[in-house]
Amino acid sequence: MWIDVKYGIWNVSEPNAAAVNTLLRSGYAPLAAMVLAARGIDDSVQAHKYLDCSAPLLDPFLMTDMDKAAGRVGLAMAMGEKIAVFGDYDVDGITATCLLTDFLRRHGADVVSYIPGRLEEGYGLNPIAIHQLHGEGVKLIITVDCGITAVAEAALCRQLGMDLVITDHHECKEVLPAAAAVVDPHRPDGGYPHKNLSGVGVAFKLAAALSGDQEEVLQEYADMVCLGTVADVMPLQGENRVFVARGLELLSHTKRPGIAALMAESGCDPKTVSSSSIGFMLAPRINAAGRMGQIDLALDLFLTDDPVQAAEVAKALCDLNRQRQAVESEIYDQAVSMLPLGQPPEAIVLADESWHQGVVGIVASRIAEEYACPTFLICLDGEHGKASSRSHGGFNLFASLTTLAPLLESYGGHELAAGFTITRANIPEFRRQICQLAAGFYCDDIPRTALDIDCAIPAELLTIPNIESLSVLEPCGNCCPKPVLMMKNLTIDRITMVGGGRHMRLRLRSGRHGVNAIYFSASPETASIQTGDVVDIAFTPQINEFRGERSVQMNILDIRPSCAAECSPENGGYHALQSGLLTREIAAALLPERAMLAMVWRYLAAAPAAAIQESPICLCRKIVRWTGKPMSLGQMMTCLDIFRDVGLLEVQRLHKHIVIRLTPGSEKADLNTSQTMQRLLQAKES
Repeated sequence: MWIDVKYGIWNVSEPNAAAVNTLLRSGYAPLAAMVLAARGIDDSVQAHKYLDCSAPLLDPFLMTDMDKAAGRVGLAMAMGEKIAVFGDYDVDGITATCLLTDFLRRHGADVVSYIPGRLEEGYGLNPIAIHQLHGEGVKLIITVDCGITAVAEAALCRQLGMDLVITDHHECKEVLPAAAAVVDPHRPDGGYPHKNLSGVGVAFKLAAALSGDQEEVLQEYADMVCLGTVADVMPLQGENRVFVARGLELLSHTKRPGIAALMAESGCDPKTVSSSSIGFMLAPRINAAGRMGQIDLALDLFLTDDPVQAAEVAKALCDLNRQRQAVESEIYDQAVSMLPLGQPPEAIVLADESWHQGVVGIVASRIAEEYACPTFLICLDGEHGKASSRSHGGFNLFASLTTLAPLLESYGGHELAAGFTITRANIPEFRRQICQLAAGFYCDDIPRTALDIDCAIPAELLTIPNIESLSVLEPCGNCCPKPVLMMKNLTIDRITMVGGGRHMRLRLRSGRHGVNAIYFSASPETASIQTGDVVDIAFTPQINEFRGERSVQMNILDIRPSCAAECSPENGGYHALQSGLLTREIAAALLPERAMLAMVWRYLAAAPAAAIQESPICLCRKIVRWTGKPMSLGQMMTCLDIFRDVGLLEVQRLHKHIVIRLTPGSEKADLNTSQTMQRLLQAKES
């Protein structure tokens, strides 16, 4: 049995007591006041700025080249020129394409939409599309959510006598495309205050510039802007917060047949639609169209006025999403089977000929999270490959790909997610160099998975009114996350499996207070818990409604053994030991006393299973809980190495976990003969 602790470190904030009291006097409920104070908010003025959803929108013409973009598009409309809106195949790109297409058509323009086939053409503006649109008589191409790196494509447009207006929100390279206008808030010569607009946000700004009435455009298209902003995980600050709040309001009584049909088909209640329901229910189904090569379904969803067609499209998208899930599961199993056993990699780079290009990004995200390192999955086709990558722990993908650009044919994206093309022959060298970059970034060996927790609370605060008060934080998302709380020393009274055995429902107790909890995709076996255990819980609070009754419920994010003594996740000293960089101070901190060695050994020897398989930080917490004595993660790992040196046990690394097997008949050994012990003693005395 082993505990699958998802997060090696719990970063628990401490609300400032004075700030909490100030917010309480301003009318905030206790739990809301604690969460706001934990996020560094000291008073009602700061709280209003943080939560405000009605701030005035910025002038679109503050964005560099917006005047040129609006002028060229306005000229095309006046001259009756054929316009193509060229987008991307994710939710942000789809909503941006549909918003601008619908807006221009409503204002009399001759417009076609074009989103490239993910499998046939790949991401972004490309020669295939340009030649096709030229053949259809298009005089002006407007890109949305793409185009900022299309230098060669811009030259091709000029050669063919077509004008190009680029609107994008991705990072810029040193050379911008030579287009009629390049609108991107990330332009180094730009002065737009809000850099983190989504692709659909920038498209909205162009429509607003053309209209001259930004509020009127927002009233019409806030739902589309909201969907793209949330799906692209943009920070919910400034204008984005206004977009999402207004969009959720519009989605609650949407007039678009396609959106209404998709909400009905996916079980998304318009009355309770939120950022979470967009992220988990609506966005995956819209994305399925691009991932599975049927992008026209997504365009039809937003542009149709026919309720019958809308219902058919919504059903088709839900069917496609189920197919996507099956393909994703198959690729995940294949990718994991290709990983080597032993020391966790600094970066994962895998390639295969059979993988589906539209799905590997999701799999890369899942693997990056599970194995705590940046992940690159490459779909091979002959001598070339197209890759999707996802970051972990702050590793900047765009910067790393820029460094390794000589090995790549092309690349794009941002610090958290990126794509590139590469020749098969360059993959081994790319793997070697990206692992070197990741090793330099992850310069110590502390756990890379961290959970940010707003605050620890007593059981008395977990009430329905207090949980309802947290609605002041909505809309929640990036930079304004759902509150994450923690409760310590909870006793597990009851465990029940639900959802066909896929999820776990718990009854927890703190003194005389009892509370229900749900832990999705977990079981007593994977969580290594049983009734009577005393645990710490990290969770988001929610109100559960069942048969007309409302009750408090925890949505569990992580469980760890409770500890009465300090258990530090600090592991940098152990990394120095492994790397041969010991100093006298590090050696003194790591060198375990006899009492510590004895307590670790007694815990291991008392384990009922033949092998102990745990995440290191969880094992450390269990030993500290069992002994009541403080210990750091680095000290525990050092103890294990000493025992291994003298043959008392075997230790095997399995990515995020270690497997420990005690050697039968070897209960006694001279620990002074351990190489690890000798190195520590010598370094301490030097």
